[in-house]
Amino acid sequence: MTIRENNLHVTNTLTRQREKFEPLSPSHVGMYVCGPTVYGDAHLGHAKSYISFDVIVRFLRHLGYDVTYVQNITDVGHLTDDADAGEDKVEKAARAKKVHPMQIAEQFTRRYFEDMDRLNVLRPDISPRASSHVIEQIEHAKRLIQRGHAYEANGSVYFDVASWPNYGRLSGRSVDEMLAGARVEMSAEKRHPADFALWKRAEPGHIMQWPSPWGMGYPGWHIECTVMGQKYLGGTLDIHGGGIENVFPHHEDEIAQAEAATGKPFVKYWLHNNMVTVAGKKMGKSLGNFLTLRDAFAKWPPMVIRLFILQSHYRSPTDFSPEALEAAKEGWHRLRDTALGLENLGYGGGLGGEAEPSVVRTVEESRRRFHEAMDDDFATASALAVLFDLVREANRVLGTGGATHGTAELLRTTFAELGGDILGLDLEFPEEGIDEGLTNNAFQILIALRNEARHSKNFAQADAIRKRLDEIGIVLEDTKEGTKWRFK
Repeated sequence: MTIRENNLHVTNTLTRQREKFEPLSPSHVGMYVCGPTVYGDAHLGHAKSYISFDVIVRFLRHLGYDVTYVQNITDVGHLTDDADAGEDKVEKAARAKKVHPMQIAEQFTRRYFEDMDRLNVLRPDISPRASSHVIEQIEHAKRLIQRGHAYEANGSVYFDVASWPNYGRLSGRSVDEMLAGARVEMSAEKRHPADFALWKRAEPGHIMQWPSPWGMGYPGWHIECTVMGQKYLGGTLDIHGGGIENVFPHHEDEIAQAEAATGKPFVKYWLHNNMVTVAGKKMGKSLGNFLTLRDAFAKWPPMVIRLFILQSHYRSPTDFSPEALEAAKEGWHRLRDTALGLENLGYGGGLGGEAEPSVVRTVEESRRRFHEAMDDDFATASALAVLFDLVREANRVLGTGGATHGTAELLRTTFAELGGDILGLDLEFPEEGIDEGLTNNAFQILIALRNEARHSKNFAQADAIRKRLDEIGIVLEDTKEGTKWRFK
């Protein structure tokens, strides 16, 4: 596939600069994003991260790049303090439910993908599990020991921070600043308090453990992503993504252990999404202020949640409130109603002919502005503004009642490309396999019956039709162009 003209610029956390995106290969992009730790249901914070990187993948493919997207599943080794102390999060959840940890991992891995599917998040090309790559993680730790960058202590293996002068380059922290952090474990096993675990000795009763040269144990959280990223994407990755909360210690440690083992740069572009907040505070399971996606889906359609996330830049916080979701719902209805109106022209007998020249010019300008926004570090909020400007133009065309098929088709395909293919907003009917034309015609018959009842002053029957439709999730709206219907 031919690469379109590339004016894409991204903000690289490593250099703290806006840089033109130029992958290592002219036509291929290798992208790794830290996946979920599967011990509970995904929440809105996960939606922010994975929708953000889904749009990045979609836009890169739109530009013509062959993207290999790797997103891991952490099913072992992520401890409750996000560093080297505490319990394994999956084992802790399993003990609470009195089941095997792998049962917890399987359950929530399936539920995670189900939730992402509903949000129209594309599946990664590769979804490696940490527990399936233990051999590679052991070999990586052995290589670091051989190169003098790691040491064994009482059955555990630690990275020697003093051996790596560049440690702290990503986060911008000095080692002294890191020591002041609350999550640094002061362990007698470590040569330096900032050293981090590559391999942990399994305590008695620890279920998830494997044999190693240092005894029974399990991998450290940080080494998992390094090993899986390099296994599937090579020694140097084009893009490594994740939440901003992972800059330190997770991604900082990834860089150190990767580059110390290979002598090569680990990642060219580090991209980090900001978090979802509630009243200005981070949303998270540990804080108890999170809303699972399944609970959110019971209140708002998945595409409303996706639109809500896209209304803020991926590097900016997204503050959650029910009012913000309701506002996003109104915006979603505008998009869906417009898409439906354009689709109906194909069933309802719009005029023949080519697209109107004025609409062609508007679409060309909209495409230019949309791509300009996405080239600016994936500015989805600005891209959405362009899409809603196009909604106004489409509704103007629909309101004239004389739109040609060519005009409707141009607008429809533009919405499908910009809103659907790139932003991932599913503008189709909600049920799979539904006959869209038949459904629309059926509702048009009901609308006609209601109108006849109103003209006959049989308002009870007219209200009954509206009420019955509302009960099954169909809203009727009386406008100056006539009565329109939409899904709630």
